[in-house]
Amino acid sequence: MSGRSRVRAPGTWPAAAGLIGGIAVAYTVGALVDVVAPLIVAMVAGVVLRNVGVLGPAAQERMGAVTKRLLRAGVVLLGLQLAVPELIELSPAYLAVVAATVVVTFLGTVRLGRVFGVARERSMLLATGFSICGASAIVAMSGVVDSDEDDVATTVAMVTLYGSLAIAVFPLLQSPLGLGDDAFGVWVGASVHEVAQVVAAATVAGEAALVVAVLAKLGRVVLLAPLVTLVAMGQRRERAVSAPDAPRPSLLPPFVLGFLVMVAVRSTGIVPAGAVSAAEVATTLLLSGAMVGLGAGVHVRSLVRTGGRAAALGAASTVLAATVAYGGLVLAGG
Repeated sequence: MSGRSRVRAPGTWPAAAGLIGGIAVAYTVGALVDVVAPLIVAMVAGVVLRNVGVLGPAAQERMGAVTKRLLRAGVVLLGLQLAVPELIELSPAYLAVVAATVVVTFLGTVRLGRVFGVARERSMLLATGFSICGASAIVAMSGVVDSDEDDVATTVAMVTLYGSLAIAVFPLLQSPLGLGDDAFGVWVGASVHEVAQVVAAATVAGEAALVVAVLAKLGRVVLLAPLVTLVAMGQRRERAVSAPDAPRPSLLPPFVLGFLVMVAVRSTGIVPAGAVSAAEVATTLLLSGAMVGLGAGVHVRSLVRTGGRAAALGAASTVLAATVAYGGLVLAGG
């Protein structure tokens, strides 16, 4: 088969048009509405394309073929947004609060998933998104666990729901909880899900709280690679026991290694500001494309039928993260 005939294969052009259109809509909405993450818009666009019948089976298959590549490339570039030396601006006590919140929220959410009867893969995606950085973390973790598009869509929906509620509720609790601006910033940065949601919730308390909130959020994102790697190691061990002859997942997924390399490069301080800004745009576009593809694999009826338990788990996870972060601040004298 020639390259020309492959390009004209059934489903190619609808898939390409769907991806490009979904990315354009996501990026435009994200630029116009600060509190709405482009990745969430992209997921919704993909779901709509699939469920109104715009994409046929051939187009869905074509789109799915490129989704993982876009996802992994986007996660690699995400590393250029992280400069580890910036974390030094947070006190060791605040960094400990952030780390404890991530660990307890992840492990606690996975355990609570069993209580609520949520499938293990879905619980792990939700735990990753709620403990690290929302949709970006969810799509990264989906690359190493045996999840499907409905799992991703459900957990991204939970990030949107509870992160949006946090924007409204957290600022109202600053005074009753006795949190100063810095401590409030850490509380928001350690327990609210998406970066845009963190910024929106912390801005109410002023510039000082906003700066600290973003740094605390950065501390969570840095933990994405170790968390994904540890889960991949666990998957590898389980596969060795349950199916010794089957291929095992990589000990360190290549896209996670790429993420770490990009973090190291950015942390040297040699990357020009313009290159960082360009990488941020490219990351948004790549991950938005991945989310369009994931959304296009979602069947809404199935999502509605299975989403109730995930909603309960999301509520419990949000309360857990907020409680652990607040308790850590109290112990730290914040």
